[in-house]
Amino acid sequence: MDNASNIFNWYVVYTKPRWEKKVHALFQQKNITSYCPLQKIIRQWADRKKKIEFPVFPSYIFVNITQEQQPVVRMVSGVVNFVYWLGKPAQIKEEEIKAIQFFLESYDEVEVTSDNLMQGNVVKIKHGPLKDQVGIVQHVAGNKVMLHIGQLGILLKATIEKIKLQKIG
Repeated sequence: MDNASNIFNWYVVYTKPRWEKKVHALFQQKNITSYCPLQKIIRQWADRKKKIEFPVFPSYIFVNITQEQQPVVRMVSGVVNFVYWLGKPAQIKEEEIKAIQFFLESYDEVEVTSDNLMQGNVVKIKHGPLKDQVGIVQHVAGNKVMLHIGQLGILLKATIEKIKLQKIG
C-alpha cells in the first residue's frame, strides 16, 4: 500500500437534487467527514415567515476522504458521483474550504453563480412553473434575467432568477 492512499483530500460530490443535507447526514453516520455549506434564508408564506437553511451549492457537498474511501462515498444513497476535473475526482484545497466557511460566517445572504449570462444566450429553466422550458436571454439585471420563450407560437417574456437557469451550449 502506498502513502498516497492514506492521504486525506477534499473532494466535490454531486448529489441528487435537494439531497444535500440528507447525504451530509448519511456521511456523518458512516464517519465520513463532509461539509455541506448552508445559508439561512427567510422565506415568506401567506401566513408566516420562516428561517430555513438552504444549500449554498445546490446538489454539491464536500468530503474529506482518502482515495480508498471513494467507492464507499459513491455507494451512499443520494450520491450521483464525484465531480471530475481532467479525468480525476476534483480535489479542493483545505484553504478553499476554510475560505468558504469564513465567508459564510461573515455574510448573511450569499449568492453563487457559475455562468455569466449575457444577451443572446440560450438557457433552460431548472425550477418553477416554467421548468424545462428553453428561452433566449433578452436582458440581465443583477440576479434577474428576462427571457424570450417562443414555444406555442406566441411571445412570452418572463423575468427569472439566474440561479433557476442553466446555460445551454
